[in-house]
This record gives sequence, structure tokens and C-alpha cells, in this order.
Amino acid sequence: MSRNSKAAVVNGSASTAGVLLCADDFAMTNGVSRAIVELAELGRISATSAMTTSAHWPAHATWLARIRGRVSAGLHLNLTLGSPLGTMPAFAPGRRFPSLGKVTFLTVSGRIDRKELAAEITRQLASFEAELGFPPDHIDGHQHVHALPIIRMVLLEVLGRRYPLKSTRPLLRDPTDRLDRILIRGAGRSKALTLGGLTLGFGAKARAAGFETNRGFGGVTNFAESRAPSDFAAASRAIGPRHMVMCHPGFVDDELKKLDPITGRRQQEFDYLAGSGFPLPLWHPRRSVAGDPVAWNLAWTGSP
Repeated sequence: MSRNSKAAVVNGSASTAGVLLCADDFAMTNGVSRAIVELAELGRISATSAMTTSAHWPAHATWLARIRGRVSAGLHLNLTLGSPLGTMPAFAPGRRFPSLGKVTFLTVSGRIDRKELAAEITRQLASFEAELGFPPDHIDGHQHVHALPIIRMVLLEVLGRRYPLKSTRPLLRDPTDRLDRILIRGAGRSKALTLGGLTLGFGAKARAAGFETNRGFGGVTNFAESRAPSDFAAASRAIGPRHMVMCHPGFVDDELKKLDPITGRRQQEFDYLAGSGFPLPLWHPRRSVAGDPVAWNLAWTGSP
């Protein structure tokens, strides 16, 4: 039996239905990673996405390896926080990534050096594989940069070369959703509409290039600290056939306070998920920590 056919058998025994609840920002700080590991061990999340640009990544990769049998382990492509893994004199002068606003301007104006971008995407993928020992099960982006114009085309080109077999390609997060679903949910409506406009067409391009994607997306919020439970409830409404929800749980520490404005909200998301949990059944892989990458065409057929 080939490695690819074996992966199909292993993942074919998985829970094929359920919402894919993904905790972003693994390895951003110790507190964020510890919270995600705890939720994974409780079975309260489906996936997590790691920032390989973080100084914590090499150490935290060993934590992610321990929970890989419980979650989809993915890459959280980062182009807006901290430093790149290599030199990017045009995009990140002084070895510091630009702000999201600057990256958005560069993408819509077509002022990005594609070779620099391809090299950095490759470095982040290589770091993931080197430390974890496996390719990412899925790929998304910090602040959704992976789906912005130009960046998404470079990403698809890099991934197409790196993972030529469709059976082993990562799932790509589509951060858009249908207008009617966004309006029904209500939470973060303006933000979701803006995000959808900026990333419109990404899912279709990804699928045309041979990659699986989610077909519904929730979890876009304004990160109000008092609204975590109601925001999760909103994210569970008007679900798509392959519904993905992003979340940002974490334990607040001094490092997080310096890096990111989302602090108290992370603790509240952790408390909610560790307590009552997400209101709909979640998808989970069924593999050992050393099992094959998720075969998405077989392993995740749809939402409940």
C-alpha cells in the first residue's frame, strides 16, 4: 500500500462531519500556546495554526507534535508581525514586517516583490516541516494576508510546486462567506464584509488550482471582551457545508501585552471553550501523532 493510499484509510476512519474550529496564533507567546494545547487535549478545538516566525516556534513545535493526533496542525503564514525568517529589503526593510494596512496597500497597488514573497513563504513552510517533521495539514494567514491579492497567487504557485500530489495538499482557509450568512450572524458584520471584499475570489482560485477549502467561514468579530459567548453563538449560525470558525484563545502574559492588542478577549475565549465548549459538533482527525497528513477530500465531508 502506498503512503498516499494509507493516508486515505487512516483519515477515512476519522469523524468526517462537524465544524472545523481553528485556534490561531500558536507559538505567538507561551501563554497562547499553552492555552491551545490545553483546549486540544480537552477536545475543544479541531485545528491550530502555527507562526513559524516566532522565536518560540522551535520549542513549541514539540508541544504541537504531542497534540497532532487530536488536531489539524497548520501554518499561520505571517507577514505583518515581527520579523521575516530571511531578508526582504523591499517588503520588510530593517527586518521588520509592515503593518496590515501597508501590506493591504501594497497588494491592491501591485507593489510587492514576488520573488521576495515566494522566498519568505518557502522559508516559513520549510521551518514548519523541519521542526514538526510533517507538512502542514492546512494553511491560513495572520490577519488573513494569505488571501490578499498577489500574495494569494504567489502562495498558490509555491504550494503547487512544493506539494504536487493533490492527495497530500493542505487545506486552504477561505476567509469569505456568502452575504446572507454574514447578515444572519450579525457579529462583526462590517469587518466580515470588508474582509470578504479584500479576499474575494480566493477560494475559487484555490480550488481551481487543486486545493481543498472550507465553504463557510465564521468567527469574524470585533474582539469585544464581554461578547465571547455571543460571538461563538453567532459563528454557529448559518453554517456552510464545510464550515470553519477561527478563534483566538490564550493565557495573557507580559509578552502578549507587548505584541498584540487582543489580550483579555483571549482569556475569555479560552474560558468559554474550556467550559461549555463550542455549541456545535466539531470535526477531529483520527490519527496517531505520527500519522499521515489529513487527506481532506476524504476526511472532512461536511458540517453537521
